[in-house]
Amino acid sequence: MTNQTPVQELFIYNTLSRTKEKFEPLAAPFVGMYVCGPTVYSDVHLGNCRTFISFDMIFRYLLHLGYKVRYVRNITDVGHLTDEDAGEGEDRIGRRAKLEQIEPMEIVQRYTHGFHEVMALFNALPPSIEPSATGHIIEQIEMTKAIIDNGLGYEANGSVYFDVEKFTTQYNYGALSGRTLDEQINNTRDLDGQNEKRGRLDFALWKQAKPEHLMRWPSPWGDGFPGWHIECSAMSRKYLGESFDIHGGGMDLIPTHHTNEIAQSVGCCGKTPVRYWMHTNMLTVNGKKMSKSLNNSILPVELLTGMSVAADSPVATPSLAKLSGPHNVLTRGYSPMTARFFMMQTHYSSTLDFSNEALDAAEKGFMRLMAGARQLTKLKPAAQSSVNIAELRTACYAAMNDDFNTPILLAHLFDAVRMINNIADGRETITESDLAQLTKLYNEFIFDIMGLKDDIGESATGSTTEGLMQLIIKMRAEARIKKDFATSDLVRDELAKLNIVLKDGKEGTGWDIKA
Repeated sequence: MTNQTPVQELFIYNTLSRTKEKFEPLAAPFVGMYVCGPTVYSDVHLGNCRTFISFDMIFRYLLHLGYKVRYVRNITDVGHLTDEDAGEGEDRIGRRAKLEQIEPMEIVQRYTHGFHEVMALFNALPPSIEPSATGHIIEQIEMTKAIIDNGLGYEANGSVYFDVEKFTTQYNYGALSGRTLDEQINNTRDLDGQNEKRGRLDFALWKQAKPEHLMRWPSPWGDGFPGWHIECSAMSRKYLGESFDIHGGGMDLIPTHHTNEIAQSVGCCGKTPVRYWMHTNMLTVNGKKMSKSLNNSILPVELLTGMSVAADSPVATPSLAKLSGPHNVLTRGYSPMTARFFMMQTHYSSTLDFSNEALDAAEKGFMRLMAGARQLTKLKPAAQSSVNIAELRTACYAAMNDDFNTPILLAHLFDAVRMINNIADGRETITESDLAQLTKLYNEFIFDIMGLKDDIGESATGSTTEGLMQLIIKMRAEARIKKDFATSDLVRDELAKLNIVLKDGKEGTGWDIKA
């Protein structure tokens, strides 16, 4: 990453204000950013990955602009119940541990390790701090006590709840979601066990542990465990302060989790905790929301292989997956960078539809971008430039400064690919100085900021693929010797459809991936 003066001011869409706002950190050049991480009771699917990949891109760009970013992304390893909206049911990790008859922390260790491996596959940078909920029980208890002392929390039968209706006499509880209190109450169903709450929207800060509950800690209210929402409030406060710059997560967290985070933080400290709330949109599959209930959720290992993970296989990491037949959505596997590029083609706040056709198109686009990078290293400078690198640079920064608009950025980078091809073919010229600037721009935006790397190109130059290509070239050469030009042309044309170009020269035939 490089320190780089932005061409224009950065604007971010703030969910709280529902407008794009100029980004002004509380204590520039320092930036605090918190993103809700995974609940580690199962493998993350691609919908989850989209959020983390999007904020990795945002993290990278802020670093590129010269900000000193403390990026905190938590691990939820307790308190996330099976009915997350109501805060009722079994702890997801404890439930999985009972099913497998092992310790809950074994479940946590397995899927935390798997999550890290998946993030590495997608070339995501590690966060600055990755705190776990179980490592911050004391902070959560202290925050709960402060909320009680401020008159916004109450104890009932060993559990502690946040008093939403009392909070709304002073603050707008629905500011983030845009829903009134009555709308939220009407959307809340009656549940068994809620009779100990004063109001239907009240949520747990601390839950009493039933005798069969595996994960429990002592507290002033008896043995129990923290509520899901208090975890993020306590950890963000500890590492970023009572007020910080950016809080992110998936848009599904807005109505309950993030709304309750705001209420808790204000209820504890009396301060608005976050300046800019950012949310990624959902990943759909052939127009339908990705979910396990619809049997269309896709794990990263399934994306890479095109195969389904066996239902009875607890997958620790992609390398240990037990695979069954072809996935019901995928017809083949794709590289991790094809998937990352695919996600960058759509703005982080827009719905992204997942299909084989879309991935095929993304793969071709990604191959063009990587071929451009390889062609760039072969360009020869001239005495004069017929290209405008400064204009291209301004356009790239303008795209990213407009709420991290990667689709527009990619359009400009494909303009750069056309420029590179024109220079290579002699239709345009570039000086040595401009070539250095073009190389710097291409590498910074594609590799540093968008976090892509040439995993297709790396495999395409491997021994197996090289051997296959030499066999095809030999068969085509034999067809030409026999004057079977129909076969020769067919081989060339079919390879061209795969973006593979054959180059006939005095020293024989070579091949490359078309930019």
